[in-house]
Formats: sequence, C-alpha cells, structure tokens
Amino acid sequence: MIQVATFTFNPIQENTYVLTNEKGQALIIDPGCYFTAEEATLEKYLEGNHYTPVQLINTHCHFDHVFGNDFINKKYGLELMIHPNEEMLLQLAPAYVTQFGLNFTNYNGKLHYLNAGDIIQFGDNELKVLFTPGHSPGSISLYCEAQHFVIGGDVLFRESVGRTDLPGANADHLAQSIRTQLYTLPDETIVYPGHGEPTTIGYEKKHNPFVRDERLN
Repeated sequence: MIQVATFTFNPIQENTYVLTNEKGQALIIDPGCYFTAEEATLEKYLEGNHYTPVQLINTHCHFDHVFGNDFINKKYGLELMIHPNEEMLLQLAPAYVTQFGLNFTNYNGKLHYLNAGDIIQFGDNELKVLFTPGHSPGSISLYCEAQHFVIGGDVLFRESVGRTDLPGANADHLAQSIRTQLYTLPDETIVYPGHGEPTTIGYEKKHNPFVRDERLN
C-alpha cells in the first residue's frame, strides 16, 4: 500500500510528495527543496525511516517544482522522469527564477520520458500517467486507481486551477485536461495538488468556479 507524505518547500510554498510502500521504497515527486534546511528535512525523513529512493518524477518543470532535482540526483543517484514537452521549461528554469531574486543548480543528468498511458511500477503498486497540459505544455498527473488518489501538479486546486498566463500555458487546454482526464475519475479520488490542501474530484466538479463539470449543467 502506498503512503503519501507532503512537504511544503521554498518561497513559492510548493508541495513536494514522497510516496512510500511496504517494501521501503520511495518515489519522489516534484522536489521543491530550495534551502539547505529543506534538503535536510527531506533527507531526514527518507533516511530516518530507512526508505530507499527509487524514482524521481516532475509533474511539470516550473522552477518551484524542480529546485531539488539536482540534490536528489547527487544524493541518491536518481535520473529524472518528465514528459518530453517539459524539457524546454526545465532548461529555462534557472533564467525564470532570477526574476524572483533566486538562483539554483539545475538538473543536467539523463532524462527519461513519460507519456500518456504509461504505467509506473512502484513495488506492487501502479501509477498511471495522465497527460494534463494547459498550465504547462507537458504537465502530467499520476493516478493510483487502486487507492483512489492522483498527484495532479498545478492542474487542479481546491476551488481553483493552475495559472495560464505563463509561457507555454493555454487556458482551453487546461480546461479540457481537467474535464477529460480528471473529472472522469471517480468522485472519491483525492487530488494532491502542487500547492495548497488536498481536495477531491467530486468536490471540484460541484464547486470549482473555473472549470465546471459540463455534465452537471
């Protein structure tokens, strides 16, 4: 069974997720640790609980979600998995972050590409890759059907959605992604977003003011 741990890191208050299983494996999603103390927090959680990191994934490559990629790569030897459409954003992340007066060492190791429908095997568990562009051109969400949750990046928030005023974003694509990829999931599905508190698909279908479920109209 997968356990989901959430860490809120960096000045943008980004949610980093660590999924662990009964085999003591850890899957790290969107490591946003920017400060040394945040890296230490993540390291303490992993090593203090004797978890072995086995995979590193970015739901998308805006800078607040990739700050910790280099740290994880160097500390645990993991290579990054992203959608191919996110590679350009990953390369541009250091330039964008300077607008906030920040800087960081970007990941420059080997990339492994994830596409719609891919299955990520995590011990005895599976995560399905959903292609959910709009906030960024290659945003993905990771769906665990067996345990009714999805790691959604910055696609869908509680009563909100991801920004579409950023390079490569598209409001129509975002709405389509939410309606066709997320709102089609069971209502009880928990959404773990890239910022803020978790929500559920059923709640958002009824209460999200930005993207309504057309079937309810």
